Amino acid sequence: MPEAVVSTRSGAVLGHEEGGAFAFLGVPYAAPAIGENRFRPPRRATSWDGVRLAEEFGPIPPQPTSGIGSYVPGDPLEQSENCLFLNVWTPRVGRARLPVMVYVHGGAFMNGAGSSVLYRPKRLAARGVVVVTINYRLGALGFLAHPALADGESGGFGNWGLLDIIAALSWVNENISGFGGDPANVTVFGESAGAMAICDLLSVDRARRLFRRAIVQSGAALVSEPEAATRVADRFAQLLSIAEPSREILSEVPVDEILEAQRVINAEVDNGIGLPFQPVIDGGLIRGHPEDAIVAGASAGIDLIAGSNRDEFTLFSFGALAGRTFEAADLEALIGRYLRGSGLDEARARDVIGAYRSARESRGETISTRELLDAILTDFIFRIPIVRLAEAHAAHAPNTYLYEFDWSSPFAGGALGACHGIELPFVFGTVHDQLIALFAGGGEAAYQLSEAVQASWVAFASSGNPSNDITGAWPRFRVQERSVMRLGAEVGPVRAPREDEREFWARELGRYGFGGPIEGARRLGVGFLAPGEDEHSGA
Repeated sequence: MPEAVVSTRSGAVLGHEEGGAFAFLGVPYAAPAIGENRFRPPRRATSWDGVRLAEEFGPIPPQPTSGIGSYVPGDPLEQSENCLFLNVWTPRVGRARLPVMVYVHGGAFMNGAGSSVLYRPKRLAARGVVVVTINYRLGALGFLAHPALADGESGGFGNWGLLDIIAALSWVNENISGFGGDPANVTVFGESAGAMAICDLLSVDRARRLFRRAIVQSGAALVSEPEAATRVADRFAQLLSIAEPSREILSEVPVDEILEAQRVINAEVDNGIGLPFQPVIDGGLIRGHPEDAIVAGASAGIDLIAGSNRDEFTLFSFGALAGRTFEAADLEALIGRYLRGSGLDEARARDVIGAYRSARESRGETISTRELLDAILTDFIFRIPIVRLAEAHAAHAPNTYLYEFDWSSPFAGGALGACHGIELPFVFGTVHDQLIALFAGGGEAAYQLSEAVQASWVAFASSGNPSNDITGAWPRFRVQERSVMRLGAEVGPVRAPREDEREFWARELGRYGFGGPIEGARRLGVGFLAPGEDEHSGA
């Protein structure tokens, strides 16, 4: 098997050739965030002598062992706080100055790892780019935030996982040239929570200097207010029988106890529909809402692709509602909970449902209760915030593009449609994996779509314009035309899809508000259910 040795700032690493690209796996980009390094910015990785074998993935961050998308057969399963590793795939080592793509995985800031089978990018790298996948701290270890954890170095009291992402990007900036990459041409791309993290970092000067372009898939900016994060941290300490949170005490808590407290918190916050551990306005790394900074033009120098999938929410409703009846009253109650969780008037749920029913009827579409649920929450959580992100960014940056992924999963007889995460196998080329194809679909049509998506992502990483010979020209996003590139069984630009629904939210909420979901998140309240409280439980 062909091998290659590359020198990094910490020492030399040995990789191996894999499907047209050299793979360097389990490379540490920071020191272990263990003990006294818990709830602190990541430290520089320790140097080593000789050549380090980079042929196995490092451990994944501590996380629950169940949850949507938490495992693909073949994923590494070993967990450890010593998890700050990255992986590099490159078609050519040495001074080739190829475009670099750094992937930030999703998983609700609670699950996932850069080593997942789903994200193995050998086919993407073989197209002439250097691809880096990373781990970062998750859950409480990555996003617990409390003034008692105030850190003089970062100036804040949270966002440890975001600081890890910045450290990984700094590693890329310092080392990627030896792997054939151009440190001045870095595209950061991510999905779901990974996309949210990237949007948050668009407001951070020292992060933004480390990349030139961004692709955000199914996620816009998301931060909690300091008061909400502090309430989560106080409840977390209570569950651990800690009177007052402190770094010294929390650094000694066993990881399994941390994960159990996370599980309880996750069930309690907004009755299980919120993200209890997430980036926070901590006065240090994030000093204000990222939405405000983007609207003001902070990210003007960054080329951007943003997009969502046609049926995002079906991934969540499919399991939650399996075998259950779901009536009109259930729909109204559940939509009301989501409105309330974002600081909006839950009494408007009936108006929202009526607007979506009318819009679907006008297009001759079916309007079952379940279809209305999926359509409303796909828009509320994903599409509308992403459209509004594109609106705000395009006002300052000409290279702004919007897509909609329109390929339906064959799983369960097609019940998932174009659900959350369906685009990932097409981006990475793992649609060729027989197990993943059970979810994504296989065959020539799927492979052709993957070729189109990869050609677009690579063209964008190379030049800031995703147009290519397969898809043709991508129109830039402008609010006057609202052109969107549709990626599915048919590929091509469409103008203003589902405009009635977008206009409904524009009337209700004003022009901006993509700090997810919708602008109510800037005043998000964290509600713990009282013991014995019986609130409608839905998806």
